[in-house]
Amino acid sequence: MPEVQHRPPPRRAGVARATLTVAATALVLLALAVPERLEGVTPAHLVRLPVEPLAYLVVVLALPPRLAGVRRVVALAGGVLLALVVVFKLLDVGFLQVLNRPFDPLVDWRYAGDLVETVRGSVEGALGTVLLVAAATVVVAVLVLVPLSVLRVTGVAARHRTASGRLVAVLLPLWLVLSLLGVRAGAGTVASAETAGYVVAQVGRVPSELRDRREFARAAAADPVRDVPADELLTALRGKDVLVVFVESYGRVAVEGSTVSPRIDEVLDTGTRRLARRGLTTRSAYLTSPTFGALSWLAHATLQSGLWVDSQQRYDQLVTSSRQTLTSLFARAGWRTVADVPANDRDWPQGAFYGFDHVYDSRDVGYRGPRFGYPTMPDQYTLEAFHRLELAPRDRAPVMAEIDLITSHAPWSRTPRMVARSSVGDGSVFTGMPETLASETDIWPDADRVRAAYGRSIEYSLQALLSFLTAYADRDTVVVVLGDHQPASIVSGQDPGNDVPVALVARDPDVTDRIAGWGWDPGLRPGADAPVWRMDAFRDRFLAAYGPDGDTGTGPASPR
Repeated sequence: MPEVQHRPPPRRAGVARATLTVAATALVLLALAVPERLEGVTPAHLVRLPVEPLAYLVVVLALPPRLAGVRRVVALAGGVLLALVVVFKLLDVGFLQVLNRPFDPLVDWRYAGDLVETVRGSVEGALGTVLLVAAATVVVAVLVLVPLSVLRVTGVAARHRTASGRLVAVLLPLWLVLSLLGVRAGAGTVASAETAGYVVAQVGRVPSELRDRREFARAAAADPVRDVPADELLTALRGKDVLVVFVESYGRVAVEGSTVSPRIDEVLDTGTRRLARRGLTTRSAYLTSPTFGALSWLAHATLQSGLWVDSQQRYDQLVTSSRQTLTSLFARAGWRTVADVPANDRDWPQGAFYGFDHVYDSRDVGYRGPRFGYPTMPDQYTLEAFHRLELAPRDRAPVMAEIDLITSHAPWSRTPRMVARSSVGDGSVFTGMPETLASETDIWPDADRVRAAYGRSIEYSLQALLSFLTAYADRDTVVVVLGDHQPASIVSGQDPGNDVPVALVARDPDVTDRIAGWGWDPGLRPGADAPVWRMDAFRDRFLAAYGPDGDTGTGPASPR
C-alpha cells in the first residue's frame, strides 16, 4: 500500500508564509527605528517613514530577474549592515547611560574583556554569567534574524515586482513631502534618514581617529619636563611621603546638588575639622576628568602624564611612549614609588610605564577576608595594609604612592562598615559581613536606592581615608585625594559634566603655602565657585609649585 503524504492545506501554508513575511517586515522596520539614546523616546518614535528601505527597494527592483544570485548577495550584505547598526546603536544606549558618550566602534571594542570581568565581579553568583549570556544571545539573535528578515523581504519584493514598484512610487514622493514640511512625531521627524546618517557618521570617524593618533603621538613626545635635572625636581617635597589617593566614582555630584550630597558634605566638613585638630591643613577644588562613569585608568593616566587621555586608543599609545609620569619623576628625584591597586588580581604590564618600584594588588597585601562584590577588600583594609607595608618600617626612603580606593565602585552594593582600627588585622574581622549588607539585587530595581547606595559607598571611602589620616599623617605626609570620574548617569543624571573633587592635605604649612596662588578653597569640600582645571593640567602645575622656583600661578580653567 503506497505511503500517504500528509501535506498542510495550501491555505494554511499561505497564511504561515504571510505571517512570516509580516514578522520579517516588522523586524526590519523595528531595526531601522532603534534609537541611539533613550532620552525622549516614546511610542511616537515608531511613527517613522524611513527612506533607507525605499532606496533599497529601488536598487533591488532595478536588478533584472535573471540576477537573482546578485540580489541575494545584496540582500545579505544589506541585512548584515543593518544588524551591525542595531548592535552599535544598542551599545550607544549602554555607553550613554554609563559613560555619557556614544560607543566608538574603532576603539571601544577593546573594553569587552574589562566589561566581562566587571560584570562577573560586581554581580554575585550565577546572575553575572546569566546577564552576560543574555546580552550575547541578544547580539547573536540580532546578527542572525535581521539579515534573514531582509533576505525574506527582498525575495517577496522581487516576486511581486509590480506591487512593490507601485508601493515605492507612492511612498518616495510622500517621504519627500513629509521631509520638506518637517512633519514631526514625538522628538523626531516622520520622514527619517537616521540609519543612513548614522552609517555616514561612523565611517566619518575613521580619518579623525587617524588624525588624533598622529596628534597625540606628537603631544606625548613633546614633554616639557623630560630633560629637567633630577636635583631640580620636587625640591619642596624632599623627605616627605606623597600619596595620590583616587576615590572611585567620587564625582562633583557627590558634593553638590544631589540627594546624597548633604550627607557627604557633612562627612567632608567634619573631616576637615578633625584634620585641623591634628594640625593638618586642607585645600580643595575641581578637576575635569577625561572619562565618565567608568574607565578609571584613563583618569589615572591623564593625571600622571599631563596629557588628555580620553580613549583606550590614547591610553594604548601613551603606555608605549617615553612620556614622563608623576611617578617616574618622583622616582628620578629619589622617592620609592608604589602603586596600591586592590582591584587587580593579576599582573599589570602597564605599571612598568608609570615607573613604579612596586605594585601591590589583591594577591600580596595579606588580606584573608571576604570579597564585597566587585571590591576585593574594604578600603579600610587597603589603607591599613599600605601603612603596615610601606609607611611603618623605619630607615626607609620617602614614598610616593598612588592608592586606589574601590569600595565606591559600581554597583555600590555590599558597602562595608568601619571597624576598630586595632581589629583590622588580616581582614578576617570582615568575615560574614557581606552577607548582612544590601546586595545589587536589593538595590538596582529602584533608582532611588541606587543613588542612596552610591552615597553610602562614598561616605565609607572618605571615612576610611579620614581615619587613616588622623591616625598616621604627620609633618612629612602630603596627600592628594581626588575622584576618577562621575558616577554613571543613573546617579549623576544627564550631562552633569565630568568634574571631580580634588583636595590637598598637609601638615607642613610650606606645602599649602606653595599653592596659595591656585585659589583653591579651604577645607576638603570645594565650593560651587571653586577653581576648575582640566585633569591634564595637574601634573605640570604640581611640578612647578613644588620645584625650586615655586610657581604658584593659577591653573588653566576647564573649557565648557
